[in-house]
Amino acid sequence: MTLEQFKASLQHSTPPDRATKLLQSMWYDGKDNWEEAHNLAQDIHTTEGSWVHAYLHRKEGDLGNASYWYHRAGRTMPTLSLEKEWEEIVNAFLNMS
Repeated sequence: MTLEQFKASLQHSTPPDRATKLLQSMWYDGKDNWEEAHNLAQDIHTTEGSWVHAYLHRKEGDLGNASYWYHRAGRTMPTLSLEKEWEEIVNAFLNMS
């Protein structure tokens, strides 16, 4: 699946069938459902899950919590826009599957 196809899937009512939990979390965020995205991300105990968790708290505006999760993910808080980071994360996870 490409980034463009993933973005197009946001028009549907459910995430793509074979989407990982990481991609499902990003899908729900793309649908402006922060709560569901966060519920999924907080149960993914990997560095990738920490990255999503960090991004979500950055988006929420809780920069202290975001900083903690970026550290857990082995990353620094980015300066790029939230939209660009969303695309970067989705692309990374699409390339993993």
